[in-house]
Amino acid sequence: MPCTLITGSASGIGAAARQALLAAGHTVIGVDLRNAEITGDLSSAEGRKAVIAEALARCGGTLDGLVLCAGLGVQTKPVSLVASVNYFGAVELLDALLPALQQGVNPAAVVISSVASALLPWDKNPLAAACEAGDEAKVNAIVNAAGEQGGNLAYSGSKNALTVAVRRRAAAWGKAGVRLNTVAPGATETPLLQAGLQDPRYSESIKNFVAPIARRADPSEMASVIAFLMSPQASFVHGAQFYVDGGVDAVMRPTQF
Repeated sequence: MPCTLITGSASGIGAAARQALLAAGHTVIGVDLRNAEITGDLSSAEGRKAVIAEALARCGGTLDGLVLCAGLGVQTKPVSLVASVNYFGAVELLDALLPALQQGVNPAAVVISSVASALLPWDKNPLAAACEAGDEAKVNAIVNAAGEQGGNLAYSGSKNALTVAVRRRAAAWGKAGVRLNTVAPGATETPLLQAGLQDPRYSESIKNFVAPIARRADPSEMASVIAFLMSPQASFVHGAQFYVDGGVDAVMRPTQF
């Protein structure tokens, strides 16, 4: 029975992924601020270290799967928390848990990015250099200085940097025998999206973000793709980003893929 760690497991896409992987026969160790096997906060270096230590203790140093769903949205205050969770909270767990995954059976990891990751290109991402350097204080200083655009920059910039970080790891992870991919959701009916709709700064843009398939996704639709990527059926899928966005990326970037 595969043992899989899921961050953000208490709600939204993480909760749906938990149900899908339980149904597929996984033993799941959930991580969240509450209602999880591991209660932890990924917004600080200390919190991340504590989560990693408890995860390794619970799995006995061997993991078969890792699904990183924990994330914060544009409306989050203070805005500095967004990149701390979305980027550093994912990348630090990836690097720290790779040795445990190498001990697993058919190991795989999936990281939740966003369709927004492709809307701010790496060469125009103000957070790129600081993220890649691991300079969390500088990243947070940049988003704090962005004023009203801080939320959008923190979200799209952190998700772009996260996808790049995953792709940069594809060679080393492939050599280590661990598959690693990202899923880029479009608008999905989650508590995070509802919180954005309640914020007058972002509600209109969220309402107007309509895909060619003119509805929002259900978290279970993301979970089904995650479950596939974690399964033996995806045994040669590695280093890829899967857009599960109802066609948004195709409309926004028809010639870039």
